[in-house]
Amino acid sequence: MKKVLLIEDNKAVRENIEEILELAGYNVTSGENGKIGVDLAIKDTPDVIICDIMMPELDGYGVLHMLSKNPKTSTIPFIFLTAKADRTDLRKGMEMGADDYLTKPFDDVELLNAIETRLKKVDLMKTEYSANSEGVNNFLKEAANAGKINITDGERETQFFKKKQTVYTQGHRPSALFFVNKGKIKTFRTSEEGKELITFIFKEGDFMGYTSLLEEASYNDTAEALEDSELMIIPKADFNALINTDSLISKKFIKLLSKNLSEKEDQLLNLAYNSLRKRVANGLLHVYEKYKKDTGDKPRLEISRENLAQVVGTATESLIRTLSDFKNEKLIEIKEGKITVLDEAKLKNLLN
Repeated sequence: MKKVLLIEDNKAVRENIEEILELAGYNVTSGENGKIGVDLAIKDTPDVIICDIMMPELDGYGVLHMLSKNPKTSTIPFIFLTAKADRTDLRKGMEMGADDYLTKPFDDVELLNAIETRLKKVDLMKTEYSANSEGVNNFLKEAANAGKINITDGERETQFFKKKQTVYTQGHRPSALFFVNKGKIKTFRTSEEGKELITFIFKEGDFMGYTSLLEEASYNDTAEALEDSELMIIPKADFNALINTDSLISKKFIKLLSKNLSEKEDQLLNLAYNSLRKRVANGLLHVYEKYKKDTGDKPRLEISRENLAQVVGTATESLIRTLSDFKNEKLIEIKEGKITVLDEAKLKNLLN
């Protein structure tokens, strides 16, 4: 049974709301002023807080401020309850972090819908979604339901890309977010001299193209399929709705999008500061992780020397010489042009 904390100084209003919530199956605790409400919230953490604004002792803004500073209560959904409908009050409450705002008089349905919506969003934040098309579709469906966000109904469109086929091109404006359902995609930049540098390799479970969407800018690199791949297409309008409509949904969505940002940062630091041997080792390990199977089998890396050199950020000839050294040191094996990592631990030690 979900717990609701009600903070309301008007006894008649408080008892009426208590009755509505208890009939709806909620476990209700109530306080007649802000100070008591703060103590109750800290003592027995509720699932939702409903709080009047105009109260003696400590008003609703003060309650929200105090609870938002306490790690134990800072994430509890907070709904303001007030007779005031002035836009300034509404804006102040929302800027302080309130999740919703009910203006008196309200009916039973409005109250219960507000609580149900907040609880759905909390459940959404706690849910871990699988890194595949089914998981993404489930998130989008539940986000639309919980946040009343207007996004495309049904399954998202998927597109198939053959090896070496371009997904998007540097300088073009983005029209969608991409999710890699199968295969691998490289992104690369081309210098004025025509040299290519791979900026990232996306694998199954990765989102692509969100940086340009967030910045409302053209793509700063080109995406190309490293192997036959399947991508889910999430329209730009859906992306913007998920980012801009509801702050809680937005946080969850950004968390899903940004799981590989630290990996990109590590890759750039590696290019800037490491020796060639370290960079090649790091590049091999980076690609190895993209191909590694859950079974524990050692994958044979099907990546051209040119693409691997772009990952490392060096000339193909320099890469080939370093790979030859690694082969002689029994760190890797090369057969039919494909690379197998023999000693992952020693490759990692090269990075120290």
